[in-house]
Amino acid sequence: MAVAVYPGTFDPITNGHLDLIKRSLRMFDRLIVAIFDNPMKGPLFTVEERRRLVEEATRGLPNLEIDTFNTLLVLYAKQRNADVIIRGLRAIADFEYEFQMTLMNRRLDENIQTVFLMPREEYTYVSSRLIKEVAAYGGDVERLVPPPVAAALKEKFRRP
Repeated sequence: MAVAVYPGTFDPITNGHLDLIKRSLRMFDRLIVAIFDNPMKGPLFTVEERRRLVEEATRGLPNLEIDTFNTLLVLYAKQRNADVIIRGLRAIADFEYEFQMTLMNRRLDENIQTVFLMPREEYTYVSSRLIKEVAAYGGDVERLVPPPVAAALKEKFRRP
């Protein structure tokens, strides 16, 4: 049984993330979406809010588990009996960082492989950071995030 982990902060989850989740589910027997709980990154949403949003956005998808973690990714993958890490690449700028992380992960555990996926073309420029910035200034992000996320962003950035 091939188990993959798709890690990220998912602050918030975007349609690009959903695209990779759905495609990963076609490639692996089971997928664990692992939300990284790192308060030092200063997330907009708490880990509990992010988990709820991911659960709402992925409701009904088979062979999918949502979890949180706050340890080294390869240790988490090993604990979950996953042998593959899914990483998204949007642009060339992502590659250098992801390449370094993959080499470090391989150094820590050579049995865990990394698979890079590119999102559909319409989502290649979408990042959680950009979504938050546009939403903070009242911009429309509804076509770029799942409906529960759009509602949560409006609530977070509601102006008095």
